[in-house]
Amino acid sequence: MTNVVPLQKGAGASSTLSIPVEGMTCASCVSHVEKAIAKLPDVAKVSVNLATERADVAFTGKPDAAVIVRAIEGAGYGVRETTVELGVAGMTCASCVAHVEKAVNAVPGVETATVNLATERVSVRYRAGVASLEDIEAAIRGAGYEPHRIEGKASTDREREAREREMNGLRRSLLIAAVLTLPVFVIEMGSHLVPAIHDLVMNTIGTQTSWLIQFVLTTAVLFGPGRLFFKRGVPAMLRGTPDMNALVMVGTSAAWGYSVVATFAPQVLPAGTANVYYEAAAVIVTLILLGRYLEAKAKGRTSEAIKRLVRLQPKTARVERDGQTIEVSLSEVRTGDIVQARPGEQVPVDGEVVEGSSYVDESMITGEPVPVAKQAGAEVVGGTINKTGAFSFRATKVGADTMLAQIIRMVEEAQGSKLPIQAQVDKVTAWFVPAVMAVAAITFLVWLVFGPSPALTFALVNAVAVLIIACPCAMGLATPTSIMVGTGRAAELGVLFRKGEALQSLRDVAMVALDKTGTLTKGRPELTDLTPSAGFEHDEVLALVAAVEAKSEHPIATATVAAAEERGLQIGTPESFDAVPGYGVAATVGGRHVAVGADRYMEKLGHDVAAFAGEAARLGGEGKSPLYAAIDGRLAAVIAVADPIKETTPEAIRALHDLGLKVAMITGDNRATAQAVARQLGIDEVVPEVLPDGKVTAIHALRSGDRKVAFVGDGINDAPALAEADVGLAIGTGTDVAIESADVVLMSGDLRGVVNAIALSKATIRNIKQNLFWAFAYNAALIPVAAGVLYPVSGTLLSPVLAAGAMALSSVFVLSNALRLKAFRPVLAGEAETAEGRTETQVRLAAA
Repeated sequence: MTNVVPLQKGAGASSTLSIPVEGMTCASCVSHVEKAIAKLPDVAKVSVNLATERADVAFTGKPDAAVIVRAIEGAGYGVRETTVELGVAGMTCASCVAHVEKAVNAVPGVETATVNLATERVSVRYRAGVASLEDIEAAIRGAGYEPHRIEGKASTDREREAREREMNGLRRSLLIAAVLTLPVFVIEMGSHLVPAIHDLVMNTIGTQTSWLIQFVLTTAVLFGPGRLFFKRGVPAMLRGTPDMNALVMVGTSAAWGYSVVATFAPQVLPAGTANVYYEAAAVIVTLILLGRYLEAKAKGRTSEAIKRLVRLQPKTARVERDGQTIEVSLSEVRTGDIVQARPGEQVPVDGEVVEGSSYVDESMITGEPVPVAKQAGAEVVGGTINKTGAFSFRATKVGADTMLAQIIRMVEEAQGSKLPIQAQVDKVTAWFVPAVMAVAAITFLVWLVFGPSPALTFALVNAVAVLIIACPCAMGLATPTSIMVGTGRAAELGVLFRKGEALQSLRDVAMVALDKTGTLTKGRPELTDLTPSAGFEHDEVLALVAAVEAKSEHPIATATVAAAEERGLQIGTPESFDAVPGYGVAATVGGRHVAVGADRYMEKLGHDVAAFAGEAARLGGEGKSPLYAAIDGRLAAVIAVADPIKETTPEAIRALHDLGLKVAMITGDNRATAQAVARQLGIDEVVPEVLPDGKVTAIHALRSGDRKVAFVGDGINDAPALAEADVGLAIGTGTDVAIESADVVLMSGDLRGVVNAIALSKATIRNIKQNLFWAFAYNAALIPVAAGVLYPVSGTLLSPVLAAGAMALSSVFVLSNALRLKAFRPVLAGEAETAEGRTETQVRLAAA
């Protein structure tokens, strides 16, 4: 299995930091955080993602986490703090305590570290995303002590707990707001809509008392559950960077403030304008809290792919130490440990089998549903499922180095990336909120000057409606949520987007160029044909030919011997072995003389190969070179050894054509052989006789007419072409160098993954465009309505309450639309998949 190594993250580990940001609610928040970080020295690039709530920062020099944190907090947002307790072995005195505290406090991102010698524990408070548990453990080891985890929660568990706390807080605030708002809504709106309620209020408490009740309840809503809008909106306004919170704060404050004046000092208002809008302020807060709660809930679902991958990591492992088998936590497994795997269990870490055999379900890594046989010397991957037998293996990669951990990081990077289409959205949202405030101010003035009586009331209501309707939540969520769901679904299908940009670029590809060896073909020679002459048996000839070829190191010989062994044939010992360069080989096997070689060798020995002319022509047409065998002076068979085409390749080529794409093959084979393979597979263009360093030139040639080219390869010599192509797709069973050069990694060697990757790219970009259309069309259509442009025509005005509901609905729509990508079904699925199109493992994960 291939080692996939994406860019590492973490303080000091590289020139990139990924930091979780709290408090962002809309696209303008994203813009403010990006601007605050981009101003800092040594920052090369910053990308903030609203859906993942993370800031990815690339530096030209050494990363400075503390400066980034200060910039984020200075912009009015927060970086989550996490507290963890670790056990520390080896401490004996107060100086040990001082050494550990000093080492841990020196880790960038650590706020405080307190060591207790009596309990042999250290309590650390650190910034999540800036520092990591691995950084802290490394610091303790560097000080000469051995850390061990005692709290048993992975960082992903803590992150999930933080999200759950946020959701619980929103749920609590929503319930309180709803309970307080309901009486206000019934008293005010009920009086307008239901005569009986109006009469009841007038005959019992009266208008003034009802206004006082509404004042008390609405004030409790605004400064209780709704205080978060003020807490974030006021600083944003003071900094001159208004966001969604500022819009809500200004709108609700205006409605509440006007109502307070009408309640307690009506004489200062023009005659006939002393009306109250408490219900608008209270309902707006409640509806927006509802929208936030639904958003948080949906956002949690967008990252389910990561959660599923994390759940694949077992918590413990059984290792052999000091002659005993003990169960230890996963974090305590070390490279070189002998680990046991029993039937039905997950393989804990990556390793190499040393004893026993079994079949392992690797579908969570490769997407291939058929279990793979494992025996001594085979590699196993952590998180895969051991099906039948038991085996022991030596741990080769643990912790953050395992393939599963690296896949999780790769998916997180792809989910947090920005597509080119997002740049256009960012340009709009950067000025969107200030523009909305300007429109609201103009609306207020126009209605105040030109509106009917009571002009002040109309001006206030319409200005508030503009502020509320235009909150740009949907714009900020339109792209990242689709990326999260799309890349997560791709990971489940064995397609890993190493670079998020590839998700958009792949959609525009017009030509798919394929390397031949190892991509279209299996990458190793196999005996593909053996047609015996009359009087000879297939297995008889194969056993004799294999015995002769067993003395040769040539790939053709290796393939022949492998074919005989696969059929369980007894291979004899050759005598009098003779190799004739350029012709063939001959030997005596069990008293029988056997010669194997090309047609010219047979002619030299006096054999006429004309009897096999038809078969030889067929083999030549398939790009195979026929060889002949002669036994005891008679022509015995025609045979062919070739690098066979993968069983799934023809289906994949047809599917690429069905997607409207052209297919090209780049190969070092001679023109005749290459064209024969191309005819067999229906490939449109062939670039033959390409030297290892000529594939980049071939990519340039295929770009004629400005068409975008994707290249699929697996070898070291494919790396330059993978990097040069508009989109490079590496076969995951290939080399590390090729994978590092690629934009997309296909975890199996199956070309059907290319088809699924392209189809998923098209589906994701289509989903993003739907989201963006809704977000922008919604604002473009409803802001003028909220401003009152329809009033002169039809008398229609948009209530601030309806505006708040529509605003919340727009975000929920965008999130729900993005979640539809979870139902994406691969264009080409594995043969062993269930009727629902999911492998057994995927069914099990869905149930979990």
